[in-house]
Amino acid sequence: MTLFGDDNFSGRQFPCGRTRRECVWDMGIGFAGLALTSLLDRDGFFGNAARADGLATAGPLAPVAQHFPAKAKACIFLTMNGAPSQVDTFDYKPALKKYAGKQLPSDLKYINSGGRKVGYLTPEWRPFRPGGESGQLISDYFPNVRKHADKLAIVNSCHTDSHAHGSALVAVNTGKTFIGRPSLGAWCVYGLGTENQSLPGYVVMLDKRGGPISGQPNWSSGFMPSTVSGTLFRPTGDPILNLRGPEHVTREIQREQLDLLKQLNERHLGTRKGGTDLASRIESYELAWRMQSEAPEAVDIARETRQTLDSYGIGKEPTNEYGRNCLVARRLVERGVRFVQLYSGGGHLEDTWDAHESIEKNHGKHGAEVDQPIAALLTDLEGRGLLDSTLVVWGGEFGRMPFSEGQDAPGRNHNPYGFSMWFAGAGVQGGIRYGETDELGFQATTNPVHLHDIHATILHLMGLDHERLTYFHQGRHESLTDVGGKVVDGILA
Repeated sequence: MTLFGDDNFSGRQFPCGRTRRECVWDMGIGFAGLALTSLLDRDGFFGNAARADGLATAGPLAPVAQHFPAKAKACIFLTMNGAPSQVDTFDYKPALKKYAGKQLPSDLKYINSGGRKVGYLTPEWRPFRPGGESGQLISDYFPNVRKHADKLAIVNSCHTDSHAHGSALVAVNTGKTFIGRPSLGAWCVYGLGTENQSLPGYVVMLDKRGGPISGQPNWSSGFMPSTVSGTLFRPTGDPILNLRGPEHVTREIQREQLDLLKQLNERHLGTRKGGTDLASRIESYELAWRMQSEAPEAVDIARETRQTLDSYGIGKEPTNEYGRNCLVARRLVERGVRFVQLYSGGGHLEDTWDAHESIEKNHGKHGAEVDQPIAALLTDLEGRGLLDSTLVVWGGEFGRMPFSEGQDAPGRNHNPYGFSMWFAGAGVQGGIRYGETDELGFQATTNPVHLHDIHATILHLMGLDHERLTYFHQGRHESLTDVGGKVVDGILA
């Protein structure tokens, strides 16, 4: 496999294996919040990077064949920033009523995150009720999602490597607790490209209250080309900051400028045959022009029916913001975007799902914001025939303890030892539960699923082998799951 032999990269290489040009580019990337890096990528800037199994493509984001046939063409990751409580949402534990008021058995060891007060075993704060023909028990925090119980594969035995939000969020997104690694979305775009060359392959939409504690490393491309990095989208106005030019420069004037520049570049190219960099740059500007038109259209929900808007809860509180984001996510995958990540919760503590003070107050608030929009997203995808080709994943960075934080305290502390995530859509067996925590919901006991397993499964459902999808970096073939991870076959259709 030739990694650094492209003629476009003639010149001295540094010990890291990168040319001076590549190093400068990697350090100073800008252009519309990384959205337009794909444009200059066509100049050959990242031509040295090997795709999955060394596959060569017409461009860095051109569609690439899957490792094996799979139904999923796109993924929507519903990220619950702050860590929802599994025993109050998707992992019903009747034993918590039986042992209410008692302390966690002394033989169950854990890290007390933040050194908070340790209280007593506490039952769920809202009732669990059966949903669908499968009868899956789902909390009253998610009554609308419960209507889709027959679509869900609920994994109740997830576990992770950190009890701290920052490192755990990075882990759920990149597979490691430290920053600098490519994110899950970046790996998907790197391995598969994207089907719409006028939109970013990987889109991220944050909560209006802020982003995750660890910030941009959660959607970064890490050591891979910036072209596969997540691009922040806003659901209203210009979706990509700095994509448009100054207000006084009209589309007509910009078109004239581009036409003149194209004419001059083509004249220059005509006298210097073989100028692939320049030819690519000409195309890059045309792609930027197309993106300026297509990106705003992708977030324009004005032409959606009133029924559709109402189903997502758009135009009313508390569902308006997340409803918009969910609807835009559907519009993006409909237009060929490969990976879309929607954050619920932003900032810190109660502005996220970090329910130290009160499960009822916190989950009641955030659940009411996302429950209807998520249910509408599943309904909408199914109605448009998109659920068969779209994977939907729900979850946070870890779970929460089955006991309270002190006497008569209604909150719960961090729990990385056992928590819940769910899958729906393409390639997923619906109406099932996989894995179990102990009778208290404290730690995964039956069929434990590590985050590496979650990532391996997502890649598998997208048609990618997590062991074959590698990127050569500093003398090593890196992968999302590193040396761990196995596909959770029990949830596959």
